[in-house]
Amino acid sequence: MKVLYLETSSKNCSVAISDDEKLLCLCEEVSENYKQSESLHTFVEWALEGAGISMKDIEAVSLGKGPGSYTGLRIGAASAKGFCYGLKVPLVAVNSLESMIEPFLDSNYEFIVPLIDARRMEVYTAVYDGNTGKEISGTEAKILDENSFEEFRNKKVIFVGDGAKKAQEILNLPGAEFREDIYPSAQYLIRKTLERLREKELEDIAYFEPFYLKDFHGVKKKKSEE
Repeated sequence: MKVLYLETSSKNCSVAISDDEKLLCLCEEVSENYKQSESLHTFVEWALEGAGISMKDIEAVSLGKGPGSYTGLRIGAASAKGFCYGLKVPLVAVNSLESMIEPFLDSNYEFIVPLIDARRMEVYTAVYDGNTGKEISGTEAKILDENSFEEFRNKKVIFVGDGAKKAQEILNLPGAEFREDIYPSAQYLIRKTLERLREKELEDIAYFEPFYLKDFHGVKKKKSEE
């Protein structure tokens, strides 16, 4: 089965295509300016060309559903829905934090903790078993302080993601490892996506919404403008 993967929840605009487990092509770029709106469809075209297939060959679409950038998630979700409607193929959604732990599974860590930078000292996070990838504590918005993650003081734990830098500065965990250069990537959606396809865990395309985790706080209009 040929699957198109979109991951737009972070500064990394990422597109991949697989044939079952085999990664055929990956196109991605990390940008401080969040370039999803201008880059996503170009990356899809490049990925198809690199994989040597056309859009009509795609049999499912997978989306990194967040949490993360509100605008990035909306762009990814709208594109994924459009592809699914146009191609009449199913939609699968995977927590973006799960894609961040994939490169570190079976690497001798007891726990893997992805940290997506949010406002000030806040991060989006969850805790996963370092061997099985099983979720140990669910996704949440967490405000970091010196006592955060104290339960991992004597554990082999790695914190990954662009929130790891501020975590390293404040957490009192001298034995922990930190990798701030890790972003959600479409290539690491493959395993979970194929599991969901096998189990028929599909999204309702009409009603699907990304996992925003928090409400978007935009500029309020004055009454005279409404």
